[in-house]
Amino acid sequence: MRIRTVAAATGALALTLVSGCAQGGAAGSGANSVTYWLWDANQLPAYQACAKGFEKENPGLDVKITQMGWADYWTKLTASFIAGTEPDVFTDHIQKFGQFADLKVLEPLDDLGIDDSAYQAGLGANWTGQDGHRYGAPKDWDTVALFYNQKMVKDAGLTADELNTLAWNPRDGGTFEKTIAHLTVDKNGKRGDEPGFDKNNVKVYGLATGGAGDGDGQTTWSPFVESAGWHYTDKARWGTKYQYDSKTFQSVIDWYFGLAKKGYLAPFTDYTDGANPANAQVASGRAAASFDGAWMISTYYGTKGLKVGTAPTPTGPSGKRATMMNGLADSVTKNARNMDGAKKWVRYLASDACQKTVGGYGIVFPATPSGTEAAVAAYKKKGIDVSAFTEPVTDKKDSRTFSFPITDYAADVYALMRPAMQDVFANGAAVSGLTETNDQINFILGQ
Repeated sequence: MRIRTVAAATGALALTLVSGCAQGGAAGSGANSVTYWLWDANQLPAYQACAKGFEKENPGLDVKITQMGWADYWTKLTASFIAGTEPDVFTDHIQKFGQFADLKVLEPLDDLGIDDSAYQAGLGANWTGQDGHRYGAPKDWDTVALFYNQKMVKDAGLTADELNTLAWNPRDGGTFEKTIAHLTVDKNGKRGDEPGFDKNNVKVYGLATGGAGDGDGQTTWSPFVESAGWHYTDKARWGTKYQYDSKTFQSVIDWYFGLAKKGYLAPFTDYTDGANPANAQVASGRAAASFDGAWMISTYYGTKGLKVGTAPTPTGPSGKRATMMNGLADSVTKNARNMDGAKKWVRYLASDACQKTVGGYGIVFPATPSGTEAAVAAYKKKGIDVSAFTEPVTDKKDSRTFSFPITDYAADVYALMRPAMQDVFANGAAVSGLTETNDQINFILGQ
């Protein structure tokens, strides 16, 4: 593992040096333009509308937006830093933030006057680096909830109220496991909780699979481990050690993937990122329900022939529900060709004017409260109730929200946890093996 650490450090140094050398070439054009990259095609029209508003307020400046798919986005962004062709501004993800901050390819945004209190709690603070500087302006947020096929739920004799009040525990799964079992149907028509159920020949799984969850389990196991009282790291932000060796964590993971062994959770082989994600499994009738993020609301509700409902994550042993609350941000690159215009654009993106515009499209929940209100109203006009996603943010008594783990060496953590979690889910490897993986991760972090 020491070799991995040295290699990561060497790569970081090389990228920093190359980026620095590219500065002269990067600054030579586009004095009146601001280049902006994002990955979500659904959000493109909303940000095109924001660009028009920005250009009206800033005569002489124009915004050139480039949209590309998730996987291509990060590959091309990293390559652009090396080649000196990076955009002025880009949509940033908290999972990538630590790496980019460490590589020193981001411009501090302290001079923009961003006030954390103007945004949903926690969103602004997440984008402050270990050096105390801000590197991202809050953009939007999302939470996780349970999407379900209303017809399948009705045919199973279940109600929306029952799904809204589910609870779980790692011993017997509680009402959550009972419900998922009852929604499962084998090829002979037997339900998962009926005598004679054939777990090896399932027609409809109670719960779709979102894969092994890598190291964060955002839309898979994260609501369970966190509602059991576990946390990824020793600190909320910039933790110095991970806690995948926790007995609580491992017992929950053992229970969660055990649902697949019982035939209630679709197997690892059913999941293909991009080709057969959880929403596709629900849309095809392969699964009755799935955990997914707020960014997928329009996709589920827009699926022809599928009538869906949503329910909050189940209450856990801690007595509370839990959901990851992720928040994207807009970042300015260190070698932006138009630094002044880039910062003006980011300030506008984080303003109520733009956020209310984005909210009006009913695609995501913008970071400001008024932007969120605009989104809720837009969804309501479409006949979509989004309370399963918004209530965890407003109701702290019964729910808790948590962030992606924010640490150094996020890419190394991913590289270690992804195969380790896949081994547990796909191959039935003992969860106790995650202790060794955790030791390797903490060694990289200097523990």
